[in-house]
Amino acid sequence: MAERMGFFTDTSVCIGCKACEVACKEWNQLPDDGFVFEATSYDNTGMLGASTWRHVAFIEQSRPVQLPSADDGAEDSVDRWLMASDVCKHCTHAACLDVCPTGALFRTEFDTVVVQSDICNGCGYCVPACPYGVIDRREGDGRAWKCTMCYDRQLGGLEPACAKACPTDSIQFGPLDELRERAEERVARLRADGHEEARLYGESPSDGVGGAGAFFLLLDEPEVYGLPPDPLVTTRDLPAMWRWAGAAALSLAGTVALAFLKDGSLRRGGRHHRWGR
Repeated sequence: MAERMGFFTDTSVCIGCKACEVACKEWNQLPDDGFVFEATSYDNTGMLGASTWRHVAFIEQSRPVQLPSADDGAEDSVDRWLMASDVCKHCTHAACLDVCPTGALFRTEFDTVVVQSDICNGCGYCVPACPYGVIDRREGDGRAWKCTMCYDRQLGGLEPACAKACPTDSIQFGPLDELRERAEERVARLRADGHEEARLYGESPSDGVGGAGAFFLLLDEPEVYGLPPDPLVTTRDLPAMWRWAGAAALSLAGTVALAFLKDGSLRRGGRHHRWGR
């Protein structure tokens, strides 16, 4: 297997230009999302989905701050925008792989997770299995779709389209171990500059999915970005469930066998009794 590749998305330098969304759609020939304008946001795609494999969220915040010039200690409100380009996490322990009955989902030599659309039967088991709500089925198609981390481009030695198009290097692509080191250095610099809220999300191999192949630098709590604070691989209990199911099946088989043996014994006893008469 080749070296594990991944994404590091530094939201602190994202400007919300959506170049990554456009590049992703163009390279992967994804249909548009209807260009629905929501009155509460400038974001016209809304969320990740079958036709949106990169999604830039626009998060507007109003925070009370102490005005240094105010003698009476009055507070004012300061608005800030948080921009974040979300994508499939390409989990180390991917529940979508566990539940796929056809093998349409597979792990590549770059340790990324890809859906083979020509094998997908549209069962949809992978959709609720994803702890991040990334995978979706396309209306009118029925099959599951999500980010492939531009597997075809990686095979040709190219970086994914979204990272190539990002003008601020908010999306960085490369060997995952190198990206983690770079991300830790970036967080340290931000905190030294006074951004104590800076944190990494999805980089730790000890988290609930064994670490993500696409992780993020955030400037607020994960929930603010629509990310689960403590993601867990949804199939974590499957081995125990199979063991319990196996034990239950053996117990049931034993009970049925015992019942047949007992019934057979009674039948033989009854026949002997009649012959004795």
